[in-house]
Amino acid sequence: MLEIESLTKKFFGLTAVDRVSTRFEAGHISAIIGPNGAGKTTFFNLVAGTHKPTSGRVMFKGQDITGLRPDKIARLGVARTFQTTSLFANATVLDNLIVGHRLRTRSGLMDVLLNSARLREEEKLCREKAREALDFVGLSHIANRIAADITQEERKRVAFALAWATDPELLLLDEPAGGVNPEETVGLAELIQKLVRHGKTVCLIEHKMDMIMQLADKIVVLNNGVKIAEGTASQIRRDPHVIDAYLGVEHAEV
Repeated sequence: MLEIESLTKKFFGLTAVDRVSTRFEAGHISAIIGPNGAGKTTFFNLVAGTHKPTSGRVMFKGQDITGLRPDKIARLGVARTFQTTSLFANATVLDNLIVGHRLRTRSGLMDVLLNSARLREEEKLCREKAREALDFVGLSHIANRIAADITQEERKRVAFALAWATDPELLLLDEPAGGVNPEETVGLAELIQKLVRHGKTVCLIEHKMDMIMQLADKIVVLNNGVKIAEGTASQIRRDPHVIDAYLGVEHAEV
């Protein structure tokens, strides 16, 4: 589904991502791991269009999407979550999610001024999609709660729901379990597996190695912007370069 060819990003002489090549299969869970500053989030930003690469290519379903605007990449079917979930604090959870499916609508300023039938129909569709997304992530019961009042774990699920509402094929999840307790982490891991069962492909960045080792079909390891290893969880846990650079002996497979 996603093929990366010699992807490179330099910021004023600093190489954040250095000639990384890899591929992610449809219907699988892939993970990007590595120490802080390894280039993981920059890698996601390059795939999602937030940054333009210095060189290299990003291919999505055989189409070259290198350097496209984030909205165009999202319309093609790539959704992105962030380490910090930013919501409209004084709006309800449901109202925060309505914006998600706007990506798929066509009404514009003239429709708003005329209160056109198309606008009304699309608003209804977006609300239905938002409710469907909330139900999918198990948050229907907080639909009318003000976003400022929900928990960190609920915010993480809302981020999943917002991505789901865009009708993606590939979800890029940046630290989806960051800041939540072990029990909540298990629930979020189950939600990621649910996404895949419903036909989505997932690539995530995460520092919780127990979660990654259980979830990921494939793991790519970055260090100082360079890919130092890739493979299954078992292969990664036995790789001396990964153990030395990131995992440590506590996660090594003996």
